[in-house]
Amino acid sequence: MHARPIHQVMHTHGFLVVAPDTPVLEVVCQMAKARLSAALIAEHGVLTGIFTEQDATFRVLGAGLDAKTTPVSDAMTHNPITSTPHQPFGHALHMMYEGGFRHLPIVDANRKPVGMVSSKDALSLEAVELQQELVRREEITVIL
Repeated sequence: MHARPIHQVMHTHGFLVVAPDTPVLEVVCQMAKARLSAALIAEHGVLTGIFTEQDATFRVLGAGLDAKTTPVSDAMTHNPITSTPHQPFGHALHMMYEGGFRHLPIVDANRKPVGMVSSKDALSLEAVELQQELVRREEITVIL
């Protein structure tokens, strides 16, 4: 599982990209509608930041900012650590563990966002592999 390239694991249809001047409330509403816990921030197609549900909680609500008027650029993590689609997924997990974050933007050579991976993806893969192993064991038992 960990040797798989990121592009086999990342969310390509399930990631959100917004402009830096988008109000926090609008970003949070889009995240809620899409059932996502993070949004990528891009300007002219280039990744400039990431905004997570923790940012909404601590940097906006906890700081007493007005989510209706505060641009997401005021609460995002600027210039986040990124990876490319062809790196091993295990490398992405290591980067998230070492950096203490749960979401890793995936970008192309021009820093254009192409997806995102999260620590939850590792759990999903583990569950799929466990299910496949249980089916394989059941098939072996039937043969014997």
